[in-house]
Amino acid sequence: MAVFDAVTVSPLVKSFLAGSFSGTCSTILFQPLDLVKTRIQTAITLPSGGSNGGSGSVGMLATAGRVVRNERLFGLWKGMTPSILRCVPGVGLYFSSLSWLKTTFCEGQPGPLQAVGLGVAARTLTGVTLIPITVIKTRYESGVYTYSSMREAVCTIYMKEGPRGLTRGLLATLLRDAPFSGLYLMFYTQTKRHIPLRYMDSNLSPALHFTCGVVAGLLASAVTQPFDVVKTKMQLYPHKFTSFHQAVVYVNHKYGPRGYFKGLVPRMLRRTLMAAMAWTVYEQITKSFGLK
Repeated sequence: MAVFDAVTVSPLVKSFLAGSFSGTCSTILFQPLDLVKTRIQTAITLPSGGSNGGSGSVGMLATAGRVVRNERLFGLWKGMTPSILRCVPGVGLYFSSLSWLKTTFCEGQPGPLQAVGLGVAARTLTGVTLIPITVIKTRYESGVYTYSSMREAVCTIYMKEGPRGLTRGLLATLLRDAPFSGLYLMFYTQTKRHIPLRYMDSNLSPALHFTCGVVAGLLASAVTQPFDVVKTKMQLYPHKFTSFHQAVVYVNHKYGPRGYFKGLVPRMLRRTLMAAMAWTVYEQITKSFGLK
C-alpha cells in the first residue's frame, strides 16, 4: 500500500519506474549488439601476436556468426544479468534525476545548452553509482573472462585488483556516457521542437518519438565512440592499460585514428535503438502516469 501511495504521489518515483521499465525492454532486445561491439573491440585490444579468434578487422556480422557457432544463439545474450542490473536501475535513476533537474532548474523546458548540462549531470550520477556493474558487464561480454556468477566476478576482481578494480575505466566511462546523454538530450529535444504539436499529440506520437530518438542516437554515438574503445581496453586489460592516457596513446600508435572507431556500427545501432525505444516507452508511460 505504501508503494502504491508513493507511485500515485511522487513524480520522481513515477519517473524511476517508467525509466526502469523502458530500460528492461530495450536491454533485453539489444543485448546482442552490445556483446558484438565488445568482441570487436576485444579483438584489437589483445597484445601483439595475441588472438581472439580473428583479426582486428572483423566485422559485425562475422563476429555475430562466430559467437553463434561457438556459443550457440543464446551466446549473443551473454552478460544479460549484469546488463539488466546496470541498465534497469541505471535508466530509472537517469530518468528520475533528469526529471528532478528539469523541474528544478529550467521549469521542464530546457534550451539546447541546458539540455546538454542536464544530460551530463544525470548520466554522471548514474555512471559513478553503477561503475562496478559496468566493469563486470564488459568482462562478461568479452569472452576473455569466464566468471560463473556475479558473486564470483566481484570477489575475483576484488581479490586480484582490490577496490580499484571495480572502478576501472571510470574516467573513460564518464567521458563516453555523460557527453552522450547531454548531446542525445539536446538533439532529441531540438528535433521534437521542429515537429508540429498536432502530430506529437496524435496517434503518430510513438513513431515520431522513436524517429527523434534515432536521429539523436546516431549523432551522439558517433561523437563519443573513441571513449568507448578506451573504456573497453582499460576494463578488460587492467595490467596492460593502467591509465586513460596510456590506452589512448596505445590505440593511436598501433591502429591510428581508425582504431578509436572500432565497434562503431553495433554500438551506434544498439545505443540509438535502445535510447530511442527507452525514450518512446518512457514518454508513453509518463503520459499515462499523468506527468505529461
